[in-house]
Amino acid sequence: MHASDDPVSDRSLDVDQQTSTLDADQSVSQLRADVARAVRRICPGWLADDADDLTQVAVSRVLARIRATAGRTAYTSGYLYRVAHSALVDEIRRRRRLREVPLEADVQSGTRPDDPDRRLRAQEIRDAVARCLAALVTSRRRAVMLHLQGHSIDETSALLACARKKAENLIYRGLADLRGCLAAGGVTP
Repeated sequence: MHASDDPVSDRSLDVDQQTSTLDADQSVSQLRADVARAVRRICPGWLADDADDLTQVAVSRVLARIRATAGRTAYTSGYLYRVAHSALVDEIRRRRRLREVPLEADVQSGTRPDDPDRRLRAQEIRDAVARCLAALVTSRRRAVMLHLQGHSIDETSALLACARKKAENLIYRGLADLRGCLAAGGVTP
């Protein structure tokens, strides 16, 4: 993409100049429109419903930066795209960390939640996972358990007081061991 093809024009958002005019609201509206265009351009389809929220986050970041620099910095379309991208990446990471599940499931299960066979199978899986976790090397077991509780690699690294790379290796090797143990016990996805 060439700079001339960029739908967001290179406008300088000098706050001192804008606040001296009566159309400061119009410049914020223009900023929001430019950021919204950037968000829509990079937003994946599965996040399209949240584009307005992502735009609001990105605009808030730009306005906070304007306040922090007292309006002495010019903001180009490239900067606005970077802010939009950063807001998008943060949202994706947040969703992965929280493992959000929609309230209305797309696929309905054919079994009832109080089905005795389903409860028995769930208990067998819990027992197999507990057994396989207990069989892991202590360092890998701790890392995997933190991972299964939803901690990020950085959080696991801090909790285990080890380097990030070591925590990452412990998690991935521990998960591989756990999958192998479960497969050997006949528990498959």
